[in-house]
Amino acid sequence: MTRRMISLLLAALMIFSLAACGSSQTQATETPAEGDAEAPAQESGDSGETLQFRVGMECAYAPSNWQEDTASDTNYPIENVPGAYAEGYDVQIAKHIAESLGRELVIVKLAWTGLIEALNQGQIDAIIAGMADTEDRRQSINFSDPYHVTVYGLMTLPDSPYAGGTTINDFSGASILGQKDTMLDTVIDQMEGVNHLPPVDSVPNMISRLDQGTCDAIVINLENAPGYLELNPDYNIIVFEDGDGFDLGFNGSCVGLRKSDDQLLADVNAALATYTQEDFDELWNWAVENQPN
Repeated sequence: MTRRMISLLLAALMIFSLAACGSSQTQATETPAEGDAEAPAQESGDSGETLQFRVGMECAYAPSNWQEDTASDTNYPIENVPGAYAEGYDVQIAKHIAESLGRELVIVKLAWTGLIEALNQGQIDAIIAGMADTEDRRQSINFSDPYHVTVYGLMTLPDSPYAGGTTINDFSGASILGQKDTMLDTVIDQMEGVNHLPPVDSVPNMISRLDQGTCDAIVINLENAPGYLELNPDYNIIVFEDGDGFDLGFNGSCVGLRKSDDQLLADVNAALATYTQEDFDELWNWAVENQPN
């Protein structure tokens, strides 16, 4: 073998050796890089970020819930209405539940008629809006134990010919108004001989129609009556004796939850169970006293 051939052979061996070393170094540096890429995902899962508890309500149903334009020690920002704050009995219940769950409370203002759809579409986690657990609604969502028990009555103007009614069957010929998509409307069908007017979208709208004289009476939650009387002491509130009033067929105001959220339902009920009836009554009375005039 000539000296030239030996030199060429040695050169080829050196190139092969360097290529092999380069390949080994590349593999050695790629493996830690892939490990580093996975690390942030693991860290983000253990980041300890607080989960949200997104609650939908009208913010227009005092004393259960209403809207304010100034922050206070007790109200809560409304996510989708900048500069506005939610306040009321439902807000305080939502705060208590969120704290018990260890979640961050987020209040979302929604029209009453859109609450159940928003819940089932995942826009919110719960409805806390003075919503009753009616049989029809139970077909779409689950309900917690009640956090407030309600009784229905009627409200008229003081000079109404129906102001002296003592049973729901004393209003034959009267025009009765309720709130759309609520039991405040559907219970009117239990009254004999009345003119069941097309419902309106809110209680304030009902009261406005009563003031205007376009209806003879409106159906109300009697626990809200003190607030209505603050607006106008001359309103006439009709309270029925047991057996003479409306058959509501539900427990009261409950938290609405998706059918699939069984664990959340159990956790919400556990949170509500930490309050005594005295706690609920005290909170309700506070909301009645502080509701807007």
